[in-house]
Amino acid sequence: MTVAEGPFNQPGGGASPPEDPLRPVLLSGIRAADAGSARSRQAAIGPSEVGEPCDRRVAYRLLDWPTSNGGDPWFAIIGTAVHAWLADAFGHARHGGRWLVEQRVTVRPGLRGTADLYDTARPTVIDWKVVGKSSLDRYRAHGPSPRYRVQIHLYAAGMVNAGRRVDRVAIAFLPRSGFLDGAHLWSEPFDPAVVERALARLDAITELVCLLDPEQAPERWSVIPASPSSECRFCPFWRPGSTDLSKGCPGDTPAQIGRTAA
Repeated sequence: MTVAEGPFNQPGGGASPPEDPLRPVLLSGIRAADAGSARSRQAAIGPSEVGEPCDRRVAYRLLDWPTSNGGDPWFAIIGTAVHAWLADAFGHARHGGRWLVEQRVTVRPGLRGTADLYDTARPTVIDWKVVGKSSLDRYRAHGPSPRYRVQIHLYAAGMVNAGRRVDRVAIAFLPRSGFLDGAHLWSEPFDPAVVERALARLDAITELVCLLDPEQAPERWSVIPASPSSECRFCPFWRPGSTDLSKGCPGDTPAQIGRTAA
């Protein structure tokens, strides 16, 4: 084969190849399966959302408000798959029952969740987080977000309610890319005061929602405080440029950045 006949010199070699018609079929199948998952169908607010800093986002969840930002489900799918693998790995009989995996816990009536892992040898509740490099670096340097910290303490409270001793809580941050050696484990003593403050705040937001009744008076959504940040683009209720909060919250992120729903 001469240079002129090489694969990079064939007609059209510099252009992007046409999309295989099978690609959208495969991606559609993935999205459909995710939409039908238990995670996607969750209606009641769970421990993973109670610590969300934005009151308005919590209020939307309390009312099971229609979402406006479908987003890309791939990172969540990866996380779900990794959680399933880890549950199988730590639930194996070779561990002699040391680890309790995927434990359904009740923090209080109406607030339930699933604790990823409980160490019976060192009474510790552990949560897995599969994150990107920038997030992993941030958590290593500054610890977990308030949302994640509240979540793990709520799980711990649920384990205590189930009759288990809990001395510590921990979050294992696993790299979504890179190597396993890059994982980071954060932990601290279990603190019931964290739970009390989180539940008191949740009750206050619930009371405000009941008082304002934005279902009947949508204009009152504006009274519920928001905490706009770069994380808005990941919020299921984000709607860039929205002037009608009953349709979605504009946050503070430009429309061209992040993930938007049609």
